[in-house]
Amino acid sequence: MASRSVNKVILLGHLGQDAETRFTPSGVPVTSFSVATSRRWKDQQTNDWKEETNWSNVVVWQAENLATYLTKGKQVYVEGRLRTHSYDDKDNKKVYRTEVVAFASDVILLGSGAGRADEEGGGARAGGAAAGGGTRGSSVSSGPAKGGAAKPAPAGGDDPYNSMNITDDDVPF
Repeated sequence: MASRSVNKVILLGHLGQDAETRFTPSGVPVTSFSVATSRRWKDQQTNDWKEETNWSNVVVWQAENLATYLTKGKQVYVEGRLRTHSYDDKDNKKVYRTEVVAFASDVILLGSGAGRADEEGGGARAGGAAAGGGTRGSSVSSGPAKGGAAKPAPAGGDDPYNSMNITDDDVPF
């Protein structure tokens, strides 16, 4: 009888530092950053608000240009899996490290701190064409490719955006 298991993590938080990209000896890019997630609750005994912040280390493989978009303080959504590994430090003491391993296509910039994606009117997946892509294909697929023609809006009063005179040049992708 085969058993099943699930190892999935979803984080929605803020970057604690600028992301950093390094390369393995074989040239594979590895981007790492930390995400702060917080929760608030009201203490039943003191009636005071309390807050707890947890820090999660995130590692993204094969995303060379991702660090450009992931800067301290920006809000980010990350999906990945937990991985714990160990190593011996300089004093030969075993150190355990738990991290979230994610695909670039599962890292999404959110909020007003989303940089270029925010200038275009909303959040964008950090692993998309603008950020170097991921191993699971393009992240942004809600319109024609750059240089392509958008479908014209239907004629008549059915389109509430018809009076805005939006052209293909106004489409951000």
